[in-house]
Amino acid sequence: LPFFAMEYVVGEPITTYCDRVTLPNEARLQLFRQVCDGVQHAHQKGIIHRDLKPSNVLVSIENDRPLPKIIDFGVAKATAQRLTDKTLFTEIGGLIGTPGYISPEQAQMSGLDIDTRADVYALGVMLYELLTGVLPFDPKALRAQPIDEMLRQIREVDPPRPSTRVSMAGESIEAAQRRQTDPARLVSLLKGELDWIAMKAIEKDRTRRYASASELQADIERYLTDQPLLAGPPSAAYRARKFIKRHRFGVSAATLGVAALAVFGVTMAIQANRIAAERDRAEAVSDFLK
Repeated sequence: LPFFAMEYVVGEPITTYCDRVTLPNEARLQLFRQVCDGVQHAHQKGIIHRDLKPSNVLVSIENDRPLPKIIDFGVAKATAQRLTDKTLFTEIGGLIGTPGYISPEQAQMSGLDIDTRADVYALGVMLYELLTGVLPFDPKALRAQPIDEMLRQIREVDPPRPSTRVSMAGESIEAAQRRQTDPARLVSLLKGELDWIAMKAIEKDRTRRYASASELQADIERYLTDQPLLAGPPSAAYRARKFIKRHRFGVSAATLGVAALAVFGVTMAIQANRIAAERDRAEAVSDFLK
């Protein structure tokens, strides 16, 4: 029978390793850059992993340095051709991937049009977890919901920024200690540029996400070298569009109300102009008769 002889990776999940040796966030970012490099290599070979998560990124020690290795391509997808004549995957109602790490487009469960930006989203979730110690969405809370509601939340609900999530988390003291800092300092470190990087990587709209793992890696490199980032705070127009999308009914009602007021105002202005014109005409006739 044909078989594959694969490398046996001796290591531990990247989040477990980072917490065990209490790596500060800057060292975690340096390690995460290597993960982005590995994912980009797979993408260049035409492979989308589709199930990136800490337990599939093992860190081993080679030459006294940590080296992350990406494993378990069991649900991977080839972009150019089929990997086999049969599709083998684990599923929850047809869902490919792990709740908490899957992208909004994977949560559509259509099985179509999944590209490398799905892996970029999973990388963003791992980055979020490395920085804060928690996931954008609590996996236990996600799994406790009906699957339709769980998938809707993944597709539509925006998680808090990492700095906000840390300030909300009850275990913020422990998270800070594992990063060799204190809670206030951790919030300060995350606020701003690291918030921007993480939130751009997990954008619901994949056209606003990093286009590739290498693009995410490059922005982390810019952060580490104090260069301007590709990521940035969302514009006012973008925030307005997101608000309208979330509150369609209320915005529609308010728009109709404003339109009605505008029509009423225009009508009153026209009437006032007509009254003024009639008054001026009457005064002119009166003056002529006098």
